Amino acid sequence: MAGIPKPLIDTDSRTFWEGVQNHKLMLQNCDDCHEYIFYPRMICPHCFSDNLTWKETSGKGKIQSYTVVHKAPPEFRDEVPYVIGIIDLEEGVRMLSRIIGDRDKISIEKPVSVVYKKIDDELTLPYFKLSEV
Repeated sequence: MAGIPKPLIDTDSRTFWEGVQNHKLMLQNCDDCHEYIFYPRMICPHCFSDNLTWKETSGKGKIQSYTVVHKAPPEFRDEVPYVIGIIDLEEGVRMLSRIIGDRDKISIEKPVSVVYKKIDDELTLPYFKLSEV
């Protein structure tokens, strides 16, 4: 996957990306309303507090929806077909991510867990795979 577009790493998202690089799925949690937050931001979208703390999460969730990509931009063309899904994490937030593994076994509500895909020396991405139950 050489040459893929890199995410913008700013002060709001730096802890998330550093966590992923170290194989930890870090999410913000509001110290006032105790809700988890994803995507990273400066203010809680639930109560508008700026009292946010980063916490390591379980990395577990369920597939809420998914699609199989057969036609992709040039940077991902060699990887088709691949699966992208919306993951409902145990902590109550949703993430859009790749789902890896046997496509024939992927379905809505199946449990998944985070895995980490090293793209290059500077970028690791959180993907999800079906969990053994």
